[in-house]
Amino acid sequence: MPSRELAFPVFDADNHLYETREALTKFLPDRAKGAIDYIEVKGRTKIVVRGHISDYIPNPTFDVVARPGAQEDYFRNGNPDGKSYREIMGDPMKAIPAFREPAARLKVMDDLGLDYSLMFPTLASLVEERMKDDPELIHDVIHALNQWMHETWSFDYEGRIFATPVITLPIVDRALAELEWCLERGARTVLVRPAPVPGFRGSRSFGLPEFDPFWDACVKAGIPVSMHASDSGYNEFLSAWEPAGEFTPFRPTAFRMTAMGKRPIEDTVYALTCHGALSRNPDLRILSIENGADWIPHVFHALSDTYAKMPSAFLEDPIAAFKRCVYVSPFWEENFKELAALVGADRVVFGSDWPHPEGLADPVSYVDDLAGMPEDDIAKIMGGNMMRLFKVGAHAG
Repeated sequence: MPSRELAFPVFDADNHLYETREALTKFLPDRAKGAIDYIEVKGRTKIVVRGHISDYIPNPTFDVVARPGAQEDYFRNGNPDGKSYREIMGDPMKAIPAFREPAARLKVMDDLGLDYSLMFPTLASLVEERMKDDPELIHDVIHALNQWMHETWSFDYEGRIFATPVITLPIVDRALAELEWCLERGARTVLVRPAPVPGFRGSRSFGLPEFDPFWDACVKAGIPVSMHASDSGYNEFLSAWEPAGEFTPFRPTAFRMTAMGKRPIEDTVYALTCHGALSRNPDLRILSIENGADWIPHVFHALSDTYAKMPSAFLEDPIAAFKRCVYVSPFWEENFKELAALVGADRVVFGSDWPHPEGLADPVSYVDDLAGMPEDDIAKIMGGNMMRLFKVGAHAG
């Protein structure tokens, strides 16, 4: 039974599945065979990307995982006792069917009180950055992942679980073909990495007109574009100050935790506004998931300051473009009232990050942090805004 009885439907905008070993390999075309592999290192299974062992995700098989919400107290109250990472994480657990398959997940959703969920992959976040010098290969691997995801989860499971196929943008024609493939199979949203787009001659902003055909196709399909936190390639910049190898988010240093901040999502918003994508595609809807929201005041200040000094560089007020186009899922430890006042309650959505350890063990407990807000706003944040965006439930028509 859910821990709380709510008078409105709940749509969790940030759930995760745990991929199986075959997720990135089963459907790889012959030309990409061997790009992804697994090996045993001192009794532990590691993923190998193009011949290089990756430690980005310590246990890429997900056979044993941290418990949902294991770090909840850490993120809410900090670490005053100086506990080790292992102490904070606590005892791990064996993966259960609900982490791997939709039928079992639906039963758990009922127990947790979730009516709908947006389901993101976990392992997929390491792919693009580690292949950025080979755009064709990125497209091959991403399509293989999407094939596995559709076979295993579908993109619309019983109108309640919406798995998010990934779209990579280096070759726009291939991105459009991938989008069409996903839409034909019922995709209700697609996942685009909040990062510069790799290419044959270096990276570039997806806010440039080159990518308008893709954004326009999403608008015409009536789907939002999800941008979930990922490996956005910022290790390159941080290593200029503190040299290191691969980006390992689960083993941060003090410098990297402080310096990284929310730079990837901030720069993503600057790219979409300063390079005009949101203004040239005014009906585009972007979902910012697991990027938090405490960066928004700083971004608004920077954009408004630049707009005041260089109005002719913009097609419209960039703040207005943001408020029209972008939905934000704040971290549960952030100030919801301030965010709603800043962007509007119609653009705030609830995400628990279940079953990840940094999320909530009991997703609907999120509502407790909304106490004191108008009831209509609480209902919108906990589900109404996402239901309207995805045209489900009362908004299906």
